[in-house]
Amino acid sequence: MASDELTRKMQSQMAAVDNPVPRPEPEKSPVRAKTREPEPDNSDSSSELSAKLTRRLDINEGNAAPRLTRVFNPYTEFKEFSRKQIKDMEAMFKRFDTGKDGFIDLMELKLMMEKLGAPQTHLGLKNMIKEVDEDFDGKLSFREFLLIFRRAAAGELQEESGLMELARLSEIDVSTQGVMGAKDFFEAKMQALSVGSKFEAEIREEKEERKRQEVEKKERQAAFKQLQSTFCS
Repeated sequence: MASDELTRKMQSQMAAVDNPVPRPEPEKSPVRAKTREPEPDNSDSSSELSAKLTRRLDINEGNAAPRLTRVFNPYTEFKEFSRKQIKDMEAMFKRFDTGKDGFIDLMELKLMMEKLGAPQTHLGLKNMIKEVDEDFDGKLSFREFLLIFRRAAAGELQEESGLMELARLSEIDVSTQGVMGAKDFFEAKMQALSVGSKFEAEIREEKEERKRQEVEKKERQAAFKQLQSTFCS
């Protein structure tokens, strides 16, 4: 009996191996097709970088065309001031431009106001620069320095402002207003002609002064040569 039962078990196992029962396959979730994102267009940045590299190479080789820069002429832009006034302003600007970089920064302005006897707070100095800082670089160029005196002459500065103190204590007479201060068109025209004539007269005076100095120099040289020949003879 035991052998018959063992025989049946072996037969059933062999039948299971020969005819396996199919197992249900697990349901597959639908796979979403991956969409390819468009690549960013780097053509503009590449061309810009290429242009910069090309210009740098041309600069190194000396083949780059010079870029035009605006030339600032205080005598033509600030016609309301005489040449002497502008030269006085330039001398003052250079005196306090201790860094000799063509600008008056916050510390140099601080020194200037202390020398003028009107020291300002740190915030006051920043506000002074901000009032005329057209290029927002946090310092005063010579043109921006001249704007202080233009606004002072035109009455555009508050009496208690630091810029007004600077203009008042600078010992530069800017009380004569230019075309901006004229009351009507006729006065403006007449004043513009007057400023132009004064400008030309100052140029002539400078030329005459240079000629006079040249004549005196030649006379001194001639006198020295005559004295030298007298001693040598």
